[in-house]
Amino acid sequence: MSGPDLDAIVDPLAPGLDLAPFFKLMADASVTKVFHAARQDIEIIFNRGGLIPHPIFDTQVAAMVCGFGDSVSYDTLVQRICSEQLDKSSRFTDWSHRPLSAKQLDYAMADVTHLRQVYLHLKTELEREGRTEWLAEEMAVLESRETYDIHPDDAWQRLRMRIRKPIELAILQKLAAWREREARARDVPRGRVLKDDAIFEIAQQQPKDTEALGRLRTIPKGYERSQHGAAILGAVNAALAIEKADLPKVPRAPALPEGNGAAVEMLKVLLKLIAEKNGVAAKIIASSEDLDLIASKGEEANVGALRGWRRELFGEPAIRLIQGEMALRFVNRKVDVVSLPTAAEEVA
Repeated sequence: MSGPDLDAIVDPLAPGLDLAPFFKLMADASVTKVFHAARQDIEIIFNRGGLIPHPIFDTQVAAMVCGFGDSVSYDTLVQRICSEQLDKSSRFTDWSHRPLSAKQLDYAMADVTHLRQVYLHLKTELEREGRTEWLAEEMAVLESRETYDIHPDDAWQRLRMRIRKPIELAILQKLAAWREREARARDVPRGRVLKDDAIFEIAQQQPKDTEALGRLRTIPKGYERSQHGAAILGAVNAALAIEKADLPKVPRAPALPEGNGAAVEMLKVLLKLIAEKNGVAAKIIASSEDLDLIASKGEEANVGALRGWRRELFGEPAIRLIQGEMALRFVNRKVDVVSLPTAAEEVA
């Protein structure tokens, strides 16, 4: 951690360490907590301390709002704002081994010593551009308990769907719930228990015994004979025992109307134009799913791009474009946007 008057490294694995003062600081509303790509950090604090830091400032999100690109890295921000080059060679070293080396400690400290300068620069940029409230909307999502308090039975919803059959979904749901509980019990990342690719392969191949499980490409050698292998097979066989009529339905993307693809391509161009003109990363304004739904449902689309600051910046022009009140044109080797008369104006 780094503050105006003190830099410190706290070892959470130190025997007998009381983290109560740290959690008290995280809850202190008079102190702004600055993170870069805060979600995973906050999830740890929520799971271990039962609270969400407040108020927070995420420099990655702020950088996207200020036009530094999509999901910009911390070392890129430090290089561009502080003119410093970070040594990232210790990133993948063993952080569970004690004692930590001097190089590891230097690396850990560098992750926060420049963060205050990055924060102050981005905060000034947001104020100058009148975008402080934009960031506040994004931080409200990061500070919501619903963002982190996921029930194990809902853990499958985090996975990008690659399945087509109800039985595959049933297996995926049981495996994702088991992995979520196991990860919480062991206090380790989900991927260390079982990787996403393994969950999908198991759901598709449906191994019923250790021999079949051991043949899967994504399962480490010997894993099938472990306690975890037995739990995986238990989850698979429990799903296979579900009556066909009781199997979950595979979520299907709504059928898109004819011509939707062309409308989406127009919205992509509009998004790129608006993002470049305003110096905001396109990724934070609207997702591909947002564009699909706006093109097919218009004003009725329940998407982030039609709410808050995103609506003012992109949502309103997007609706006008698909309603024929706005057009794209190519003039002087550039694409720009022009307003068209509405039907009422044409009649008048």
